[in-house]
Amino acid sequence: MADFFDLIDEWGPEKIVTVSDPKTKMRGVLVIDNTARGIGKGGTRMQPTVTVDEVCRLARVMTWKWAAVDLFYGGAKAGIKADPTAPDKERILRSFVRKLSNEVPEEYVFGLDMGLTENDAAIINDELGRGAAVGTPHELGGVAYDKLGITGFGVAEVVDETATRMGLNQPRVAVQGFGAVGHAVAKRLHELGYTVTAISTAKGAIADANGLDIPQLLTKREEVGDDLVEDYPQLRIDPGQELFTDAEILVPAALQNVLDEQSAKNVKAKLLVEGANLPTSTAAQEYFRSTGVTLIPDFIANAGGVVSAAFAMEARFSPFRVEPQRIFDTVASKLRANANTTLDEAAKTGETTHVAAQLLAKQRVRAAMDLRGSY
Repeated sequence: MADFFDLIDEWGPEKIVTVSDPKTKMRGVLVIDNTARGIGKGGTRMQPTVTVDEVCRLARVMTWKWAAVDLFYGGAKAGIKADPTAPDKERILRSFVRKLSNEVPEEYVFGLDMGLTENDAAIINDELGRGAAVGTPHELGGVAYDKLGITGFGVAEVVDETATRMGLNQPRVAVQGFGAVGHAVAKRLHELGYTVTAISTAKGAIADANGLDIPQLLTKREEVGDDLVEDYPQLRIDPGQELFTDAEILVPAALQNVLDEQSAKNVKAKLLVEGANLPTSTAAQEYFRSTGVTLIPDFIANAGGVVSAAFAMEARFSPFRVEPQRIFDTVASKLRANANTTLDEAAKTGETTHVAAQLLAKQRVRAAMDLRGSY
């Protein structure tokens, strides 16, 4: 257990709770990183490869993300080490949330991440009571932000704001991923008049320098999911190559750790907007800075999810629905402004945009910590 202490620094985590159940073979972890600005709030993921270190890193990103959008919640994240497609998923999920009944909802409120759906949020509330989770279905009065595609919408708004600032002329966009975030990015960019030239799913990638038919792909996604790429054999490219096409803009919106310093050298885009959490290494970020590639960090670009989660937190015990347009308008306004603030700070300090944005977020978290008193 000594390695847990190596995960702690001046910011947190404040609490790491590991849980297990021999009956269901459930294993999971909750990390509450920093609650100086409010109770812990962040998504819960279910993946066979989940680790404590990974969840700690994601919880820290949430700390900066909440502070960056200046909303008063604390960074937290939870993970369940299990296959989300397993037939006993519900049994495992219920076992996990029961084990955290001491922390939920007083210290942490569940949200959605990889492997969990709106139906799972409803199950969590059924197990622990209303208010234990957000992201529940519309039919239950929830703000179904995954179904609305709000995170991807926000990423696209940041792409548009930054591309306009840079003066990019009719830029092409490659999107890694076509899941909850990626498909919404492509949809919004298409609405804004951008040409999306590459997308990928778990089953492969496709590209067309002249532009993909995004409305058609969105329809196929509804019909066959990730298998949609099978219907375009003439457009297939090797998985991962969507990151290195000739598009002027790249949006990694699938997995973390997809670009290190070496692979970053193969990126041709002039603007990189991180739709996924933690897609680039620190060395890659420094390489992009040194070569003039503009990079918008994950916790700035994909913060639409946390903005909508804040609305969902507000609506947990309200009999009235939150109007989606109000959320979309707030996301667009906040994220566009934050992208410009980040770029201005990076230009002023000479730091990478990740460092510059973290400095701004840290100032807000530190102020809250100081106001709470210190020994």
